[in-house]
Amino acid sequence: MRDVVVVGGARTPNIRFNTLFKEIPAQELGRIALTEALYRAGVRPDQLDEVIFGCIGNPPEASNVGRVIALMAQVPERVPAFTVARNCASGMESIMEGTYRIACGDAEYVAAGGVESMSNIPLFFKRAAQDKFTALGMARTLGKRLGVMASFRPADFGPVIGLLQGLTDYNTKINMGQTAEILAKEFNTTRKEQDELAMLSHNRAEAATKRGRLLKEMAPVPLPPKFTQWAKEDNGIRNGQSMEALAKLKPAFDRRYGTVTAGNASQITDGACCLILTSSEKAKAEGLKVMGRIKGFTTAGLDPARMGLGPAYAIPKLMKRAGMAYKDVDLYEINEAFAAQFIACEKALDSETWCQANLGSGRFAAMDRAITNVNGSGIALGHPVGQTANRLILTLLHEMEERSLGMGMASLCVGGGQGAAMLVERR
Repeated sequence: MRDVVVVGGARTPNIRFNTLFKEIPAQELGRIALTEALYRAGVRPDQLDEVIFGCIGNPPEASNVGRVIALMAQVPERVPAFTVARNCASGMESIMEGTYRIACGDAEYVAAGGVESMSNIPLFFKRAAQDKFTALGMARTLGKRLGVMASFRPADFGPVIGLLQGLTDYNTKINMGQTAEILAKEFNTTRKEQDELAMLSHNRAEAATKRGRLLKEMAPVPLPPKFTQWAKEDNGIRNGQSMEALAKLKPAFDRRYGTVTAGNASQITDGACCLILTSSEKAKAEGLKVMGRIKGFTTAGLDPARMGLGPAYAIPKLMKRAGMAYKDVDLYEINEAFAAQFIACEKALDSETWCQANLGSGRFAAMDRAITNVNGSGIALGHPVGQTANRLILTLLHEMEERSLGMGMASLCVGGGQGAAMLVERR
């Protein structure tokens, strides 16, 4: 099996829902990220053997958005492409799939990306309204068409919001914010603890932006309609975020007893990211700069109602497989879907009782925030669902290079009750 390395990557800025990117479809965001990633890697589009993109809200007009992105980016028609969906870990799944192909010798170069335009996830009509529209389309006489039209009622035009459906677990019928409230109560996490983490995320992201650190990852995006202005940085970071400002926000999911607010939860966001993968042998032969090696990865399953604990299951599983301990990793990126969710993972992994009951082993570790999410994470940077995991790896590799570190871990919880984790190594 061949070693697989990352030789380049780029992302768009992460942009808040229904703002600067609302007129830009997912496929265009993906095209920009793929094109820039190829340029930075020094790889031509015709050298690719596969293009893989993660996405959960495939645009109806571009159902296999990975293929559409590839063709828009001038990748030759002969190069196949496909789209993967593992909810929040979709971007990481694209890297996993690309790694398998290169490690087995089935490909030399793979573009592995993630994209989400949450602003453009469509609205739907209710079933009764769909039936009436179908009947209207099938009516062959004026009288029948008028009869169908007369049957419509105002309630038929109330939309079903696709975004809310996508953020609600099918099996438990609860949304992601409610799963965070469950964890907040089970782990006795206070509103103050959550707001402190949220403030830290924003403060770190603000500092990283001001010193130009996050800009190194990004490809600027021209904005419609005139394309004379550009989105050049993440626009969800709240500069000067304070506990006082966070304390003013009301609970969003449990109005009476809840502690999860819009301020201590990840933002709904649009964005794309892409990495270029190849074998270490190919990179050496072509003189390409290696950002890092894919050392290992795993996924784990858990109770969908407690999906936020995904990293607490996936990280120890991957560490055991790699023969490593928490202290062997120099830098961590663990997505903040919600502050309550992130803190629950911290408390779980530091608990002898929880680890014995759920992992079958003793206390795992006390997580160190000094080496975790050092540039902020989902609360400040947003969570474009299909893109986030891919972005975590790109951010991690850049930060490891800046700090001259050798080993990094990225992990995140996954809607539907899963966790994912990936180890990357710089040589």
